[in-house]
Amino acid sequence: MEGQQENERAQQYHFESVEFFICENIFQKELPKGKIHLVSDKVYEKIAYRGSSEGIIGVYKTKEADLSSFKPKEDSTIIIVEGVEKPGNLGAILRSCEAFGIDALIVSDGKTDFYNPNVIRSSVGCLFGMKVFQAENQETFEFLQKNQFNIYTTIMDETAEDLYKRDFKQKSAILFGTEHSGLSNFWIGKGKNTLIPMSGSIDSLNLSNAVAITCYETLKQKKE
Repeated sequence: MEGQQENERAQQYHFESVEFFICENIFQKELPKGKIHLVSDKVYEKIAYRGSSEGIIGVYKTKEADLSSFKPKEDSTIIIVEGVEKPGNLGAILRSCEAFGIDALIVSDGKTDFYNPNVIRSSVGCLFGMKVFQAENQETFEFLQKNQFNIYTTIMDETAEDLYKRDFKQKSAILFGTEHSGLSNFWIGKGKNTLIPMSGSIDSLNLSNAVAITCYETLKQKKE
Protein backbone atom coordinates (compact mmCIF):
# COMPACT_ATOMS: atom_id res chain seq x y z
CA MET A 1 0.00 0.00 0.00
CA GLU A 2 1.09 3.56 -0.69
CA GLY A 3 0.88 6.77 1.30
CA GLN A 4 1.66 7.94 4.82
CA GLN A 5 -1.88 7.88 6.20
CA GLU A 6 -2.64 4.46 4.74
CA ASN A 7 0.52 2.93 6.22
CA GLU A 8 -0.06 4.60 9.57
CA ARG A 9 -3.59 3.17 9.77
CA ALA A 10 -2.37 -0.31 8.83
CA GLN A 11 0.13 -0.19 11.69
CA GLN A 12 -2.40 1.35 14.07
CA TYR A 13 -4.67 -1.66 13.53
CA HIS A 14 -1.84 -4.17 13.91
CA PHE A 15 -1.37 -5.35 10.35
CA GLU A 16 1.97 -7.15 10.22
CA SER A 17 4.46 -5.36 7.98
CA VAL A 18 6.84 -7.31 5.75
CA GLU A 19 8.95 -4.52 4.25
CA PHE A 20 8.93 -0.89 3.13
CA PHE A 21 10.18 0.85 0.01
CA ILE A 22 10.99 4.47 0.79
CA CYS A 23 12.21 7.36 -1.34
CA GLU A 24 13.95 9.72 1.09
CA ASN A 25 13.69 12.64 -1.32
CA ILE A 26 9.89 12.48 -0.95
CA PHE A 27 9.23 10.86 2.43
CA GLN A 28 9.91 13.42 5.18
CA LYS A 29 8.75 11.62 8.31
CA GLU A 30 10.52 9.29 10.72
CA LEU A 31 11.22 5.91 9.14
CA PRO A 32 8.85 3.14 10.22
CA LYS A 33 10.11 0.13 12.14
CA GLY A 34 10.85 -2.92 10.03
CA LYS A 35 12.76 -3.96 6.93
CA ILE A 36 13.40 -0.89 4.79
CA HIS A 37 14.66 -0.52 1.23
CA LEU A 38 15.79 3.00 0.33
CA VAL A 39 15.16 3.63 -3.37
CA SER A 40 15.86 6.42 -5.82
CA ASP A 41 13.24 8.73 -7.31
CA LYS A 42 13.33 6.81 -10.59
CA VAL A 43 12.93 3.42 -8.95
CA TYR A 44 10.11 4.70 -6.76
CA GLU A 45 8.34 6.13 -9.78
CA LYS A 46 8.46 2.68 -11.40
CA ILE A 47 7.07 0.75 -8.43
CA ALA A 48 4.46 3.28 -7.26
CA TYR A 49 0.89 2.53 -8.32
CA ARG A 50 -0.14 6.15 -8.38
CA GLY A 51 1.77 9.32 -9.18
CA SER A 52 1.97 11.02 -5.79
CA SER A 53 2.03 8.64 -2.85
CA GLU A 54 4.29 10.49 -0.40
CA GLY A 55 7.39 8.38 -0.90
CA ILE A 56 6.40 5.26 1.06
CA ILE A 57 5.13 1.86 -0.05
CA GLY A 58 4.46 -0.78 2.60
CA VAL A 59 4.01 -4.50 2.11
CA TYR A 60 1.85 -6.24 4.73
CA LYS A 61 0.36 -9.62 5.44
CA THR A 62 -3.37 -9.68 4.73
CA LYS A 63 -5.95 -10.73 7.30
CA GLU A 64 -8.70 -13.19 6.52
CA ALA A 65 -11.91 -12.96 8.57
CA ASP A 66 -14.70 -15.53 8.63
CA LEU A 67 -18.25 -14.19 8.96
CA SER A 68 -18.97 -16.65 11.76
CA SER A 69 -16.35 -14.87 13.90
CA PHE A 70 -18.40 -11.64 13.96
CA LYS A 71 -20.47 -11.28 17.13
CA PRO A 72 -22.97 -8.44 16.62
CA LYS A 73 -24.30 -6.29 19.44
CA GLU A 74 -27.99 -5.83 20.19
CA ASP A 75 -28.04 -2.54 18.29
CA SER A 76 -25.50 -3.41 15.57
CA THR A 77 -25.95 -1.93 12.13
CA ILE A 78 -24.28 -3.60 9.18
CA ILE A 79 -24.12 -2.74 5.51
CA ILE A 80 -24.21 -5.45 2.85
CA VAL A 81 -23.24 -4.76 -0.75
CA GLU A 82 -23.92 -7.48 -3.29
CA GLY A 83 -21.77 -7.98 -6.38
CA VAL A 84 -19.83 -4.72 -6.02
CA GLU A 85 -17.32 -4.47 -8.88
CA LYS A 86 -15.68 -1.04 -8.75
CA PRO A 87 -12.78 -0.76 -6.27
CA GLY A 88 -13.32 3.00 -5.94
CA ASN A 89 -16.94 2.46 -4.93
CA LEU A 90 -15.98 -0.17 -2.36
CA GLY A 91 -13.35 2.14 -0.88
CA ALA A 92 -15.81 5.04 -0.63
CA ILE A 93 -18.36 2.74 1.01
CA LEU A 94 -15.77 1.65 3.58
CA ARG A 95 -15.01 5.30 4.33
CA SER A 96 -18.69 6.09 4.98
CA CYS A 97 -19.17 2.96 7.09
CA GLU A 98 -16.22 3.88 9.30
CA ALA A 99 -17.22 7.54 9.55
CA PHE A 100 -20.81 6.83 10.63
CA GLY A 101 -20.13 3.98 13.04
CA ILE A 102 -21.32 0.98 11.04
CA ASP A 103 -20.34 -2.21 12.86
CA ALA A 104 -19.41 -4.30 9.84
CA LEU A 105 -19.46 -4.42 6.05
CA ILE A 106 -20.29 -7.65 4.25
CA VAL A 107 -19.49 -7.97 0.57
CA SER A 108 -21.84 -10.65 -0.69
CA ASP A 109 -20.97 -12.40 -3.98
CA GLY A 110 -18.20 -9.80 -4.38
CA LYS A 111 -16.23 -9.26 -7.57
CA THR A 112 -13.32 -7.14 -6.30
CA ASP A 113 -10.43 -7.60 -3.89
CA PHE A 114 -10.52 -5.79 -0.54
CA TYR A 115 -6.80 -5.10 -0.89
CA ASN A 116 -6.96 -3.62 -4.39
CA PRO A 117 -4.85 -0.41 -4.31
CA ASN A 118 -7.86 1.66 -5.39
CA VAL A 119 -9.92 0.28 -2.49
CA ILE A 120 -7.21 1.25 -0.01
CA ARG A 121 -6.71 4.65 -1.64
CA SER A 122 -10.39 5.65 -1.84
CA SER A 123 -11.05 4.39 1.69
CA VAL A 124 -8.06 6.44 2.96
CA GLY A 125 -7.00 3.36 4.89
CA CYS A 126 -10.39 2.91 6.59
CA LEU A 127 -10.31 -0.71 5.43
CA PHE A 128 -7.85 -1.56 8.19
CA GLY A 129 -10.04 -0.45 11.08
CA MET A 130 -13.33 -1.92 9.82
CA LYS A 131 -14.80 -5.38 10.31
CA VAL A 132 -15.04 -6.53 6.69
CA PHE A 133 -16.24 -9.91 5.46
CA GLN A 134 -16.79 -11.71 2.18
CA ALA A 135 -19.52 -14.32 1.88
CA GLU A 136 -21.93 -15.90 -0.58
CA ASN A 137 -25.57 -14.79 -0.54
CA GLN A 138 -26.87 -17.90 1.20
CA GLU A 139 -24.23 -17.72 3.94
CA THR A 140 -25.00 -14.04 4.45
CA PHE A 141 -28.74 -14.65 4.72
CA GLU A 142 -28.29 -17.51 7.17
CA PHE A 143 -26.04 -15.30 9.31
CA LEU A 144 -28.68 -12.54 9.38
CA GLN A 145 -31.41 -15.01 10.36
CA LYS A 146 -29.32 -16.68 13.04
CA ASN A 147 -28.47 -13.33 14.62
CA GLN A 148 -32.04 -11.98 14.30
CA PHE A 149 -31.27 -8.94 12.18
CA ASN A 150 -33.99 -6.72 10.80
CA ILE A 151 -33.30 -6.96 7.06
CA TYR A 152 -33.83 -3.94 4.82
CA THR A 153 -33.51 -4.41 1.07
CA THR A 154 -33.32 -1.70 -1.57
CA ILE A 155 -35.53 -3.03 -4.36
CA MET A 156 -37.63 -0.56 -6.30
CA ASP A 157 -41.26 -1.68 -6.06
CA GLU A 158 -44.57 -0.58 -4.58
CA THR A 159 -43.77 -2.06 -1.15
CA ALA A 160 -40.81 0.26 -0.53
CA GLU A 161 -40.98 2.81 2.28
CA ASP A 162 -38.88 5.91 2.81
CA LEU A 163 -35.55 5.40 4.53
CA TYR A 164 -36.50 7.97 7.17
CA LYS A 165 -39.55 5.95 8.23
CA ARG A 166 -37.52 2.87 9.11
CA ASP A 167 -36.31 2.16 12.65
CA PHE A 168 -32.55 1.58 12.65
CA LYS A 169 -32.14 1.74 16.42
CA GLN A 170 -32.51 -2.02 16.57
CA LYS A 171 -30.22 -4.65 15.05
CA SER A 172 -30.31 -3.79 11.35
CA ALA A 173 -28.82 -5.03 8.08
CA ILE A 174 -29.23 -2.85 4.99
CA LEU A 175 -28.55 -4.36 1.58
CA PHE A 176 -27.52 -2.70 -1.66
CA GLY A 177 -27.07 -4.16 -5.12
CA THR A 178 -25.08 -3.02 -8.14
CA GLU A 179 -25.83 0.27 -9.87
CA HIS A 180 -26.58 -1.57 -13.09
CA SER A 181 -29.13 -4.11 -11.92
CA GLY A 182 -29.71 -3.62 -8.18
CA LEU A 183 -30.12 -6.54 -5.80
CA SER A 184 -30.42 -9.98 -7.34
CA ASN A 185 -33.58 -12.11 -7.26
CA PHE A 186 -32.10 -14.01 -4.32
CA TRP A 187 -33.06 -11.16 -1.98
CA ILE A 188 -36.65 -10.69 -3.20
CA GLY A 189 -39.03 -11.23 -0.28
CA LYS A 190 -36.24 -11.57 2.28
CA GLY A 191 -36.46 -8.08 3.77
CA LYS A 192 -38.42 -4.84 4.03
CA ASN A 193 -37.95 -2.70 0.94
CA THR A 194 -36.47 0.71 1.69
CA LEU A 195 -35.69 3.62 -0.61
CA ILE A 196 -34.12 7.06 -0.28
CA PRO A 197 -36.82 9.65 -1.08
CA MET A 198 -35.87 11.83 -4.05
CA SER A 199 -37.51 14.79 -5.75
CA GLY A 200 -35.41 15.10 -8.92
CA SER A 201 -36.02 13.54 -12.31
CA ILE A 202 -33.52 10.69 -11.90
CA ASP A 203 -34.44 7.58 -9.96
CA SER A 204 -31.07 6.40 -8.64
CA LEU A 205 -27.81 7.51 -7.01
CA ASN A 206 -24.23 6.36 -7.20
CA LEU A 207 -23.93 3.29 -4.97
CA SER A 208 -21.42 4.84 -2.58
CA ASN A 209 -23.58 7.98 -2.23
CA ALA A 210 -26.67 5.90 -1.43
CA VAL A 211 -24.74 3.97 1.21
CA ALA A 212 -23.38 7.20 2.73
CA ILE A 213 -26.87 8.73 3.06
CA THR A 214 -28.15 5.54 4.68
CA CYS A 215 -25.21 5.28 7.08
CA TYR A 216 -25.77 8.87 8.20
CA GLU A 217 -29.46 8.20 8.83
CA THR A 218 -28.66 5.18 11.03
CA LEU A 219 -26.24 7.26 13.09
CA LYS A 220 -28.71 10.13 13.40
CA GLN A 221 -31.43 7.83 14.68
CA LYS A 222 -29.16 6.27 17.28
CA LYS A 223 -28.02 9.68 18.52
CA GLU A 224 -31.63 10.78 18.85
